Amino acid sequence: MSLTLNAPLDMHLHLRDGQMLENIAKCSASSFSGGLIMPNLVPPVSTKEDVIAYKQRIIQAIGDEEFEPYMTLFFDPSFDREFLESIKSDIIGIKLYPAGITTNSEGGLSGFDVEELRGVLTAMSELDIPLCVHGETNGFVMDREAEFVSIYERLATAFPKLKIIMEHITTKASVDALDRFENLYATITIHHLLITLDDVAGGMLNPHLFCKPIAKRPEDRDALRKVALEAHPKVSFGSDSAPHPREAKESCGCAAGVFTAPIALQLLAQLFDEADAPIENLQAFVSGNGQKIYGISPIPKTITLEKSPFVVPNDYNGVVPMYAGETISYSIISKD
Repeated sequence: MSLTLNAPLDMHLHLRDGQMLENIAKCSASSFSGGLIMPNLVPPVSTKEDVIAYKQRIIQAIGDEEFEPYMTLFFDPSFDREFLESIKSDIIGIKLYPAGITTNSEGGLSGFDVEELRGVLTAMSELDIPLCVHGETNGFVMDREAEFVSIYERLATAFPKLKIIMEHITTKASVDALDRFENLYATITIHHLLITLDDVAGGMLNPHLFCKPIAKRPEDRDALRKVALEAHPKVSFGSDSAPHPREAKESCGCAAGVFTAPIALQLLAQLFDEADAPIENLQAFVSGNGQKIYGISPIPKTITLEKSPFVVPNDYNGVVPMYAGETISYSIISKD
């Protein structure tokens, strides 16, 4: 059994910088047509010059691979309309992080007062620049995303023309919010479609499954699977693939992030096959919906997979992937 995906997209991707960028960029570029690149570097990607320079470093790192890095900017409430107009052609979204909530987010937003944000969010609405949000509070770790839903509701109501992307959602509460507001959208990762907190810490702690937002309960995973497998038109695939060196994961103070870039399409094919979901739904989830949400036309690329065993390598240039050393049921057999 084989299947072919046209122009697969990863609408939430961490490529890092420097040596890590050189080590792992091709893991995404070889099998995806494009990816929405996160801006939480040190220092963050927060100016036009930063965006242009980072995109060039990505293009250099991917070499001959056909891959479009869709760039984002690290949110700053001081952005004005003139600045946003000047950078609109270089980005397809602006990423908002609550301060200190995840990797390299210390410069993020400390409060969500609608009036304090009105200037920048009104300008983004008028210029049709999507707001991509890591939606977590500083509350109890299992409740952080559900608690943030009220902030999404406040923003969606105050700025009805602003396209708001709830990034890497993990809860039924976030899924339920999708259909309450016309301007709310979401990305979902492959690891949150497969695991729960029990896989992370129910037995021996698995540091390579530790991420933020942390995996939740089975009922949350079921809600995510439902909208993904049905290809809900407001949901698209975003891996949140987040590479860290082995020593940063297998250590005290384990870094948050699951590295799935090299096996994301294989795992998605396996999931949709096991659920007997139509290939058309997988195509929409991994490409069509993202194209419509962001209004993009990706580089033509076809990826063909077949149902044949693939042993996941133990590492990719020092980065340990999800399911390292295990066998999954789908393999990529051609790329055109």
